[in-house]
Amino acid sequence: MKQMIVCVGLFGIIYSAHADDNIATLRGEVSITDQPPAPRMEQVEDHDIKRKRNYPMQPPTIPHAIDKYYQVDLFVNKCLSCHSRQHTEASQAPMVSDTHYKDRDGKVLAEVSPRRYFCSQCHVIQVEVKPLVDNTFEGLLHDPATGW
Repeated sequence: MKQMIVCVGLFGIIYSAHADDNIATLRGEVSITDQPPAPRMEQVEDHDIKRKRNYPMQPPTIPHAIDKYYQVDLFVNKCLSCHSRQHTEASQAPMVSDTHYKDRDGKVLAEVSPRRYFCSQCHVIQVEVKPLVDNTFEGLLHDPATGW
């Protein structure tokens, strides 16, 4: 019981100390009861140029728009119409990695592994926006001898 009273007392002190603070939220200055305007949809980078990777095994980003690809589901994956082994010669798109043709036990498959079928789980598009915060991240230096 004593612990409960102490916890409630501490909560009251902490709450009253922060009650007057102007806490920044994603809603901005909009009240919780009001609907804020929808955020602007930014332009998707569509340069078809490979981006530099910052660390080994980093999935490459998608260098083109994919909004017309519709939903990837169990029956259709529009990405594979250009990036699968069978289509890269005609499309000139990079083929998906050999790792995508292996199951969890390392057995080589004829088709893309079901666990690698949903591309946007790992590969993402980029938008042309000003960064929200300063970023001083520096990736690993490339070593041609090791591939990194």
